[in-house]
Amino acid sequence: MKILKFLIEKEFKQMFRNPLIPRLIVLFPTMMLLVFPWAVSFEIKNIKIDVVDHSKSVYSKRLTDKIAASHYFILNDTPPDYRTAMINMEHGETDMILEIPSSFDVDLVKNRASGVGMAVNSVNGTQGLLGSNYIMQIVNDFSSELRGELMHTLPAQSRAAIMRMPRINIVPQYKFNPALDYKSFMIPGFMVLLLTIICGILPALNIVMEKENGTINQINVTPVNRIGFILAKLIPFWVVGLVVMIISVSVAYLIYGLWPAGSVVAVLFSAIVFIFSISGLGIIISNYSESMQQASFLVMFFILILILLGGMFTPVSSMPGWAQAIASINPFNYLTKTFRMLYLNGSTLADVSGNLLMLGLFSVMLNGWAVVSYKKRG
Repeated sequence: MKILKFLIEKEFKQMFRNPLIPRLIVLFPTMMLLVFPWAVSFEIKNIKIDVVDHSKSVYSKRLTDKIAASHYFILNDTPPDYRTAMINMEHGETDMILEIPSSFDVDLVKNRASGVGMAVNSVNGTQGLLGSNYIMQIVNDFSSELRGELMHTLPAQSRAAIMRMPRINIVPQYKFNPALDYKSFMIPGFMVLLLTIICGILPALNIVMEKENGTINQINVTPVNRIGFILAKLIPFWVVGLVVMIISVSVAYLIYGLWPAGSVVAVLFSAIVFIFSISGLGIIISNYSESMQQASFLVMFFILILILLGGMFTPVSSMPGWAQAIASINPFNYLTKTFRMLYLNGSTLADVSGNLLMLGLFSVMLNGWAVVSYKKRG
């Protein structure tokens, strides 16, 4: 135990010998949570649209103004014909085209119905799908407004008949994220990303750095066993990871007002279980690497798989079967689900116990592998 104490003390001194490290522990999570939630978003805004208005009437002008007033669209141009609008789309100047027929007003007043044409640049499938949905919502809202206005032009008997017709109103209620704020969904994922970088990458480079510096030989001739050596390497990163998590929770609350709807203790406990597993993976990588370059490539390979197949950006249920199989053995996936449940759903430890059990199994397996794979050479 005394040797372990000295080794842990050595690791902390080595870690904080560079005065930049303590500052990074505070500044890195702060800057990541300040910048990334605003930059990484799947909300589609500022879609450039051309409106080809063949009608040039009161109602068509109102529809154009309604689209231009939406914060989702930027009215790029009102070209005279569809061909000109298509040239704009081919040149990348516009993302969507709305074509209003010349009989738009007449059809609305006489026939109580009209149609508009829509062309969407679907090279970016997400933007194309969401943009067309936004346009349909605006047109439907505009149609409801006109229906109410035009009803007053009908004879009293017809208005009474329409009023007696059954109507169904759908009032959506958004649970868990009522404001539909994408940042509230992404911030728990960024917390997991922070822990992965700090507690996964840094341990992976730690032992390799000692191999290149030659200091590992001095430790190998000491009577410390493999378990003690690995623990001495891991415990400092466990402490740093917990500190980073506390800073992240505080920053999320102070900047975004985001606090776990469940228990903050459950969030920290889940983070600790994850830190145990991901730091073990870092030590495994370092054990099998002989140089910093080799360790860096291995870290990049595994970290990319962990993040991209971890459900942070794309739901695991939407992935193909082979990707879901990889996600089922991905610790990143389980903590991302756990944090979102604790932060947004108000779940308890009992609700996330299945995820924590899997993280616990990963911790035992990866740390056991880290101990076995370390070869002490005297």
